[in-house]
Amino acid sequence: MNLTDTPDIYEQWTYADLVDLVRRYPLAWIVPQATDAAAMLCPMLIECDADGKPSSLLGHMPKRHPLAGVFRPEGLATFLFLGPHGYVSPEHLSDKNWAPTWNYASAQFVCAVRLDDRLTDEALATLVRHMEKDRPAPWDIAALGERYSALRSRVIGFRAQIIRTHAKFKLGQDETQTAFGEIAAGLEDADLVRWMKRFRDPD
Repeated sequence: MNLTDTPDIYEQWTYADLVDLVRRYPLAWIVPQATDAAAMLCPMLIECDADGKPSSLLGHMPKRHPLAGVFRPEGLATFLFLGPHGYVSPEHLSDKNWAPTWNYASAQFVCAVRLDDRLTDEALATLVRHMEKDRPAPWDIAALGERYSALRSRVIGFRAQIIRTHAKFKLGQDETQTAFGEIAAGLEDADLVRWMKRFRDPD
């Protein structure tokens, strides 16, 4: 399903692809617009509308970080997510005229960011549940006890409404069947290979 205006094979993706990428690789660079304030890294949660379309990102940041001042109460920023990626060496290929490349999955969202302390508890609890859900004994934020209030007072929640989306999944879609098979067999990153196969055979 092509959800972009470009025929580029690397930019053909679905909403589910975006959602899965952010959920699996939630750490994003937040790059503010119209300011020279430094970018920051922040784990984010993606939210969708009733049709499954990404609509917003939920997160929290330190109140003392310069971006908290930039976004008080609202500002524009680009959120950059990098998923599985890796160098692909010609050593994997039987075709010796094949050149090296880099395979990767990435997404960026231009958003209107609004700080809101009423979101702080939700942002913290939801992020912990998301990150802990697959662990044998998931940790719960309640384990902090009275210490939670002190830690919470240092951060503020925010929601970033998505204005524009751009994503690129360069995962060997244009390789020959032989080359793709050799690359997949030679790479050590199992998650990168899974994403390559996902885009090679989306059905």
